[in-house]
Amino acid sequence: MKSSVEQLDPTRVKISVEVPYAELKPSVDEAYKTIGAQVTVPGFRKGKVPARIIDQRIGRPAVIQEAVNNGLDDFYRNAVEEHDLKPMGQPEVEISEVPGLDGTEDGELGFTVEVDVRPEVELPAYDTINIEVDPIEVTDADVDAELEQLRTRFGTLVAVDRPAAKDDFVTLDLVATIDDEEIDTASDISYQVGAGTMLEGMDEALDGLSAGETTTFETTFAGGEHAGEQGTVKITLSAVKERELPEADDDFAQLASEFDTIAELREDLREQAGKAKETEQGVQARDKVLEHLMETLDVPVPAKIVTDEVERHLEAENRSDDDEHRKEVTEETERNLRTQFILDAVSEAENVEVSQPELIEYLISASQQYGMNPNEFAQMLDSSGQVNALVGEVSRRKALAAVLAGATVKDTAGNVVDMEAFTSAGDDAEDADADAQSAEAADEAPAEAAEEN
Repeated sequence: MKSSVEQLDPTRVKISVEVPYAELKPSVDEAYKTIGAQVTVPGFRKGKVPARIIDQRIGRPAVIQEAVNNGLDDFYRNAVEEHDLKPMGQPEVEISEVPGLDGTEDGELGFTVEVDVRPEVELPAYDTINIEVDPIEVTDADVDAELEQLRTRFGTLVAVDRPAAKDDFVTLDLVATIDDEEIDTASDISYQVGAGTMLEGMDEALDGLSAGETTTFETTFAGGEHAGEQGTVKITLSAVKERELPEADDDFAQLASEFDTIAELREDLREQAGKAKETEQGVQARDKVLEHLMETLDVPVPAKIVTDEVERHLEAENRSDDDEHRKEVTEETERNLRTQFILDAVSEAENVEVSQPELIEYLISASQQYGMNPNEFAQMLDSSGQVNALVGEVSRRKALAAVLAGATVKDTAGNVVDMEAFTSAGDDAEDADADAQSAEAADEAPAEAAEEN
């Protein structure tokens, strides 16, 4: 077999392949066996029909076509491996020459394949990257915020006789309709006003509404079979409650912690706030390192991969005609692809490997984001073929940590910040939000999903 590669653009190639008939013959022999097992010819048992009879009854071209179809993928993959290509998406194949149609065993199978490939990425020396981050400063306000969160955990909900306001907890019934047709209903829903976790426009509708009152509002449904459609929602409020917090005194310190006094508790909260600030500083440094790579490296993206992913995304949202949203999704898709290409290049350069404990740790962290049991989350990923995408995401995390470890990080006061503790603990659960931004691995990883295995 002979093959050559023509670079059509930085992310697309044309592979030309010539396969002598001798190399195609095993596929031809297998095709005769396959067809022979499927046809019934009087006087011959199934699977024992001679090739010449199959040629007479079925036709030699049908046999050759079966052989070509069966052998094409292996020939293509051999060419990909020979030229060290990293294909993405579906290849476009054109067959130019088919041997053996006349019954001879001469000639060659000739075909070309156009396919998108991962671009080459020239990485900089990590020690040439200089990043500036905010200094760590723990203020009394930070301690107060930590204490407020702790008091909130021990707060109690108390019914109030007044209109609902931001941060109140309400109980409500809900009916959703589209063109006067009811599409959903729910009763006794508990919701915190201002949380923004339900329907667009719901927080505004609840603000100022009293128990026993009903109101309606227009919204765009975000999920389910009516995603992207406009509709009307009627809500009826049955209760308004506010959270009462315990006094921040010694009694509370003894209730909520192992400390005897509020002063001791505040000192411990100061330490916790300091650790949280260190994590925030590390996340900021990591994000800025990634941003530096994105801004300084000219990494092209395959236009067809981007177009296909954008169309899939918009069709799922039923927003194919929304040009403004199309532009936003296109930009985000291109950024995700560039991020993956860069971090995959780092991973390859650094020989990054993902161990099973690392994968399990990340899986547990990711499952918490979705509020799922880790075992159920793992089964869902496995059944949807997303395990490789998860491995790729962990590999990219480690790759970015490697770049951060080699970069120079200083705070705005000019002090060098040691990133060793942060990079060595790159799988901490509190990093889950920032991790999602690096690739949106599961449902937002077009390069991983499109890559040919």
